[in-house]
Amino acid sequence: MSLMSRAFRVCTSRGISFYTTPRRLSPLSQPGFLRPIAQSGLCNSRPLRLFSCMPAGRLPSPNSQEEPVPKRRKTGSSEPRFIRSHSGMASRSDANPTTLELTDEETKLRNLLLAVAAYIDQTPAVGNAGVSVPEDVTQEKIVLRWTGGWVRDKLLGVGSHDVDVAINKMTGEHFGLKMLEYLKVPGNLEKHDFGADESGKIMSGLHTIKANPEASKNLETATIKVMGIDLDLVNLRKETYDEVSRNPQMEFGTAEEDAMRRDATVNAMFYNLNTQQIEDFTGRGFDDMAAKIIRTPLEPYQTFKDDPLRVLRLIRFASRLDYTLDPETAKAMANKDIQEALKIKIKRERVGIEMEKMLRGPDPGMALRLIDEAGLYDTIFTDPTRKPEFRPDVEHYRKAYHFMTRWINERDSSKYPVIPQTLLGTRGAEVDEEYLAWVCTAVLPWADAPKIPPPKKNRQPLHAASLVAQEGLKAPNRVCDVLTASLNNYEAISQLVGECQKRLPKEDPSSPAQREKIGMALRNGGRTWKSQVFFSLLHEIVYGEHSTEDILRQYANFLTIVTDLNLLEVINLKPLVNGTDLAKALEVKPGPWMKDALDVVLAWQLRNPSVTDPADAIEEVKKTSKSELPSRLISHFLTLTIRPLFTQTKSNDIGDAPAPWKTRENKSFLDLLHWCIRAADEKDLRECFRLIRPPVFRMLEDSNIEWKAKACQVITELVGRAPENIKEECRNLFSEDLFGCFNYLPTLTPAPNAASLLDHVYPALISFVPVAEARIAAQERQGSSSKGKARTGISILSEQDVRFLDKIVRQGIIAVLHHAPTPTTYPELTTLVLSNLIRLIVAQEIEWVKHANDILPLLHDILRDKFSPTYPDLSRAATRCLRICIANGWPRMDTTRLQEMYLSTATAWINCSEYDIDLKRLDGLRGDLKETAMYLESVFHRDGIDVDTASWWTGEKERARKENAPWKDMLESCSK
Repeated sequence: MSLMSRAFRVCTSRGISFYTTPRRLSPLSQPGFLRPIAQSGLCNSRPLRLFSCMPAGRLPSPNSQEEPVPKRRKTGSSEPRFIRSHSGMASRSDANPTTLELTDEETKLRNLLLAVAAYIDQTPAVGNAGVSVPEDVTQEKIVLRWTGGWVRDKLLGVGSHDVDVAINKMTGEHFGLKMLEYLKVPGNLEKHDFGADESGKIMSGLHTIKANPEASKNLETATIKVMGIDLDLVNLRKETYDEVSRNPQMEFGTAEEDAMRRDATVNAMFYNLNTQQIEDFTGRGFDDMAAKIIRTPLEPYQTFKDDPLRVLRLIRFASRLDYTLDPETAKAMANKDIQEALKIKIKRERVGIEMEKMLRGPDPGMALRLIDEAGLYDTIFTDPTRKPEFRPDVEHYRKAYHFMTRWINERDSSKYPVIPQTLLGTRGAEVDEEYLAWVCTAVLPWADAPKIPPPKKNRQPLHAASLVAQEGLKAPNRVCDVLTASLNNYEAISQLVGECQKRLPKEDPSSPAQREKIGMALRNGGRTWKSQVFFSLLHEIVYGEHSTEDILRQYANFLTIVTDLNLLEVINLKPLVNGTDLAKALEVKPGPWMKDALDVVLAWQLRNPSVTDPADAIEEVKKTSKSELPSRLISHFLTLTIRPLFTQTKSNDIGDAPAPWKTRENKSFLDLLHWCIRAADEKDLRECFRLIRPPVFRMLEDSNIEWKAKACQVITELVGRAPENIKEECRNLFSEDLFGCFNYLPTLTPAPNAASLLDHVYPALISFVPVAEARIAAQERQGSSSKGKARTGISILSEQDVRFLDKIVRQGIIAVLHHAPTPTTYPELTTLVLSNLIRLIVAQEIEWVKHANDILPLLHDILRDKFSPTYPDLSRAATRCLRICIANGWPRMDTTRLQEMYLSTATAWINCSEYDIDLKRLDGLRGDLKETAMYLESVFHRDGIDVDTASWWTGEKERARKENAPWKDMLESCSK
């Protein structure tokens, strides 16, 4: 029997074993040290007797001979402490239990483990442990113990589904394999009453976690799940350290050695499955539980030096159990050497795990207070990847956790219950808000630290507080994202709360505008908006100038409004229409734009909560004037979807990335721009014109002809819907760029490309003259129903309009036609130009005659060219143009000019008759020539025509008939 075992006197009473003497403490002369035990009520009947020696295996303090042990001082409240929701240790105050009452599942598990141990003992084999085992240990039988936290929690009356099993002579992995081997023996599964499902899970559930000293995983562990209980199988061990490495060397050890290497006495007790006895080899486990004290089994300085993470583990246990730190332990925690070792040697992942357990525990405030009292803030809450240039003010940390601790404890009786009820959820519920609130509390002193430059260009600066969580605590991305969002939004939230407070006496909190503003602000915060609001509240309390009472009142009022407006679940509010339906209603291709556009629809829903039918929302979208939703969508698209694409500096350098508005994912912007113009009323256009100009200019300036053409389309549509002042402004802004497009001609620009551009330039320029557009529209409605009659304009052109149209004819028609060696050199381009010349002549009416000397010779050349029938479209365009010239200019034409027109028409007819091609292709041209002849017929019979000219026409028709001229059929149509 060991010295430790001999120190205890054990007897039985009523069939239950108890320690008749409480666990005795190390020799300390100061009576104050016993105060916590006396207060606990465990020493009412008789005083404690002190052992004259320390427990076996316990090392004395390195300075125990030089200086006396200081008087013990509790670091917390002077009042007795109680473990919340934990039952007492024993029914008697003057005795400690020697055994534990197991549940049915635990009893069944114990029986299984002992059966496996007996099986191993009965089937010995060489290398039984799987590794080298000391010779004296190999001779022992298998002894199994449930260790540490399970024993402690069992004594406290707390259930546990995690059990650590310590094995005296075998590794956990080898024992697990032997367990599976045992269960495969026929009849053993049935013996332990395992069903098929449970046996299958056990057989496939053994996993080994290898030792990895570099990752601070110093012990190989085997895990398996039995009856819903997680078993960790590991051998009893002792640790030896060298001065070079912090990684311990693990060796097989005794139960006493294993107990002494543990972090706290209350975690170092075993439950021996063989004897069913509780074993307290440190000699202090029971006493420290009774006194509610956390202390290390060995000297604390060396304990922490061996593994600095134990500092955080002990703080976690103290806060979880509501225990007091032993003064010597607390003193060692505050040692600078220990703190430096914790900061440098321990991986931050392990630090983060301990901190998360603390902040999710029953008393995070106590944990943060103990960290503060030990001076550990700079050690734990830091970014180890950067040289510290900012030192957080610990007073802010202190103020934050004091407020949180008081507020959490008093929230059930709070003066402003809406705040904890809304922001922290229900007590005991599986929610994250309270944990995130404690994280915010811990890193709050870093909130005002200067931002860190981003590692890559075009990224946002980084918040120091987020980096502390990310790098210092290795917090998951979800937590870091909450911190980043809180730091980005707390000022806006504070402003929103302040505005609501100011408007309470003046404005109905339930107004549509208020509901929309608050609802969208909360949605912009995402699913963590509650944590962000709490961060803003806490920041104002710690850093703000107002009293805590005023701040709490303002946030309570704000959250009351949120509740009354039924916005607590606004993040789950779905738009009445989906992206596909919205794109269909706008007649725009789906794309990334839909997501933000749906937010606009949702904002409209917040203003109009009575609208619940998707059909009503779709109908609202389709409205194009004096409607709220389309106007909001227009403003959104122009401001937030289209404008950002055109704010970057233009670059045409070879190899540069394409402009954002040219990329595939943003190709829908042009359709959205067209929709904005179509859906806008005059008011919308006046307000949004400044947002439309930049995209148009950028497209006009682009070297790609396709984008220039698209810009022209936008201009045409915009001017067609714009009020007069906007039309005039568009002419002043865009006309010079449009005239510049007439320089894109062959041979520098391929003829098809030039034609595709000019096809959109002419309508855009003509759109600047509303009277011209009206005349063209009237001409198109009348068609050829009034032969030879000029289409009088709806209104009179101003002198400015006349000059503008003249400029189009000179630069866009005559100059372009003279650019080619012959009119038929680029037939498609010439055809396009003549088609637009027709519209310009109609727009100018008789004023076109000033250009006759330049235009008519070109038309004559085309119609008299023997090869012109090869290009029927070109010949038809020239014929129609000649006909419009006659209709709109005959009063100013003399006989010679009319005769030249007649000659060109007749020559074109002859060319059609003589040209050896498919005549069906020329049917349209022949019809146009006949119609032109009829126009001449009507002109020669009009009042005001010279008598000699009319006689000449009559004689010409007669001569053609008598001589059977090739163009006789054309003239005969004039008499029908």
